Amino acid sequence: MNALLYLLVALTWGSSFLFAKIGLEGLAPQQVATVRTVLGALTLVLVLLATRRRWPREPRVWGHLLVVSVFLNAVPSSLMAWAEQTVPSGLASIYNATTPITTLAALAVLVPSERLRGRQVVGIVLGIVGVLVLVGPWDVIGDPAVLASVPGQAALLGMTACYGIGLAYLRRVAVGSAYDPVTLATVQLTLASGLLLLVAPVVATGPARWDWRIVVAMLALGCVGTGLAYAWNTRLVQAWGAGRASTVTYLTPVVGVALGVLVLGEHVRWNEPVGGAVVLVGIALASGVFTGRRAASTAAA
Repeated sequence: MNALLYLLVALTWGSSFLFAKIGLEGLAPQQVATVRTVLGALTLVLVLLATRRRWPREPRVWGHLLVVSVFLNAVPSSLMAWAEQTVPSGLASIYNATTPITTLAALAVLVPSERLRGRQVVGIVLGIVGVLVLVGPWDVIGDPAVLASVPGQAALLGMTACYGIGLAYLRRVAVGSAYDPVTLATVQLTLASGLLLLVAPVVATGPARWDWRIVVAMLALGCVGTGLAYAWNTRLVQAWGAGRASTVTYLTPVVGVALGVLVLGEHVRWNEPVGGAVVLVGIALASGVFTGRRAASTAAA
């Protein structure tokens, strides 16, 4: 059963970039970010009620999770939707695989006990090299289409930086918490939904066009990719531990690139899989895969 959930998480998070791309066919970027977050929050609230979990009552808990919701949900979902206006969904999924690198760097700053070792520093540097290969500076100069996607690629790096900060902060405040991960994730998404709905009248404006493809894509992205996948991943962490569960990161780019090519007919430049492979090697080195020890980091989408 856990192996099936592992595959479901990989497929769900890997396909999130495809569904966001389809959503952008009729919705503005901030509308996509808002709809997916609200649907994810509603889904987890139903899970919370069905399992009779209780909401936190301490203001301090809500305050900490408000910070987490900004960096782990509201801002990165907005950056992802904005970036996919110019960046292929497959390439976006590859960039998402850099999340463990940014998480390790953020942990070193926010969690004093998580100091970087020499091996981890080498892995982070290698990951940065992989990102440079992904961007392909040689193509930026000669190809206007690639040049136009550079701001979007920078936004995706901002997305993974937010994920890293959010995960590190969550690690800092969640250790010893009286609340289980499903409850914490529900509060995060609820707060993120409130923030996005608050600014929606200003930044999520414009006409919206709905057809069956867009509706299905947003339901999949919101209810499953932003909602249920959190619960599935929580069960994997409880059953396998955070280190083993986080290896789903290695599969999501494969799913994302494959769906982009097969469904959307996206073109993959040679440097994208090469850069992605370099990033994954850097992640493996930094997280201790080569030494049998894995860091407790989890990617999101």
